Amino acid sequence: MRLAGKSALVTGAARGIGAAIAQALAAEGARVLVTDIDGNGAAAVAASIGDTSRAMALDVRSEAEWDAAIDAATAHFGGLDILVNNAGITGFEAGPVAHDPEHASLADWRAVIETNLDGVFLGCRAAIRAMRPAGRGSIINISSRSGLVGIPAASAYAASKAAVRNHSKSVALWCAGQGLDIRCNSVHPAAILTPMWEPMLGDGPEREANMAALVADTPMRRFGTVEEVAAVVVMLSSDECRYMTGTEITIDGGLLAGSAASPAVAD
Repeated sequence: MRLAGKSALVTGAARGIGAAIAQALAAEGARVLVTDIDGNGAAAVAASIGDTSRAMALDVRSEAEWDAAIDAATAHFGGLDILVNNAGITGFEAGPVAHDPEHASLADWRAVIETNLDGVFLGCRAAIRAMRPAGRGSIINISSRSGLVGIPAASAYAASKAAVRNHSKSVALWCAGQGLDIRCNSVHPAAILTPMWEPMLGDGPEREANMAALVADTPMRRFGTVEEVAAVVVMLSSDECRYMTGTEITIDGGLLAGSAASPAVAD
């Protein structure tokens, strides 16, 4: 029980990586407030965890809803020790739309930035204020491999995730400068098998071939799992990592290490 006695708030936790993070934190003893703009989905995840979890709807773009979420964490758990800013959008949720640097509309650009960056800013601000009385805590911002490289066809998403990476460092330095033991780190997943990928994979005989093609450039030649991301978040949430702040961890199967490894050739 590495997180026994700690309380956590996870955003975008109705499914995928967020749900896995909420479940992993709870499995290690944390009391978890599961939040998502999909309140019903958040409630289902909280129900799967049990009595140590609560759920509420949270639109991360709203200052008022952040205030309500922090109030709920304080009311249910007596404070906040861990915040995981996981909520985010790609900009393609409603279907194909131009997100390249030449054709993206300002409205589509702003929609991605508002959720992915403004939401993280508001979450970090709220968490610092909530954690200040105890003088300690851990903020984990879920960025992306796309925040470390350019993505021409998803420029708003890449820009927002790059900003999350940098803002995490600013938060870490601010808290340290204030004499607070509040840490802030970013996590950068690449191809993690979540519902977002399902339209590209299909469910017929071509599924395995589609999966292989999508990770052909990844040295480990497979998708990552949501549990593998959640394990890193648990580590960063725990007191094992109290000297880690302002850092970034990639979870990408070796993708950013360089070119894909060539299969070994037997003699």
